[in-house]
Amino acid sequence: MFAVRLTLAVLACSLLAAPSFAKDRRVDVVNKTGYTMTSFYASSVDEESWEEDMLANDTLEDGETLEANIDDGTDACIYDFRADFSDGSKVVKRKVNVCEVATFTFLP
Repeated sequence: MFAVRLTLAVLACSLLAAPSFAKDRRVDVVNKTGYTMTSFYASSVDEESWEEDMLANDTLEDGETLEANIDDGTDACIYDFRADFSDGSKVVKRKVNVCEVATFTFLP
């Protein structure tokens, strides 16, 4: 009986502790391009199209930072980033490891 209780207690503790081992996929996206960022996309490298615009109807001015929650519900860590700017340019950065990178800066 003691062994069963101990097993259940260990199982309960491991389930409660599991979220603390989850990888943080929040990335501070910094715009230092000199232009306004009009859209920002982060898509798993396994996706064939861009996910939704994380800025939605907002913009990210030069010098501003967006705290982007890149977690899409999968265990994926490698993402492609795309930013569109007010001058019409688009910048794509491939294979960004969001499990290791806390800040990503777009530069001119």
